[in-house]
Amino acid sequence: MKREKNTWTRALKAALGTLYSMTPMLLAVIGLVGLFQTYITPEMIHSFFTGSALYDTLIGTVTGAISVGQPFISYIIGGGLSQQGVSLYAVTAFILSFVTLGVVQLPMEYTLFGMRFTLVRNLLSFLFSILVSVMTVWTLEVLL
Repeated sequence: MKREKNTWTRALKAALGTLYSMTPMLLAVIGLVGLFQTYITPEMIHSFFTGSALYDTLIGTVTGAISVGQPFISYIIGGGLSQQGVSLYAVTAFILSFVTLGVVQLPMEYTLFGMRFTLVRNLLSFLFSILVSVMTVWTLEVLL
């Protein structure tokens, strides 16, 4: 019983130490999220799209990657973009990359998981955001 208590105490101390060392990075990420949500509006995002499937998919992926917020926000922004006439390629790519990529979170992810993991995960997320958005639109075109 005493050994379990020692193990729990060491684990708690290690977790608190990690939290303490991450606090500055966490505060910086929260600050950057606030700045992005303040200065990047859905209207600014809409102005980037042209109607070309390939171009809109790439722009949607990049725009979603640099946008920050809770995942449910991406659906609201995506709905607004769709209502404004942005192509389904762009909206799908935007939502996928908004949820799976995050340029603002890269420093914190690098600190926690290391350079290799961060780069591989974000590169794969970028590529799969493009692939899945194109395949989603193609599937919908076949079905409808």
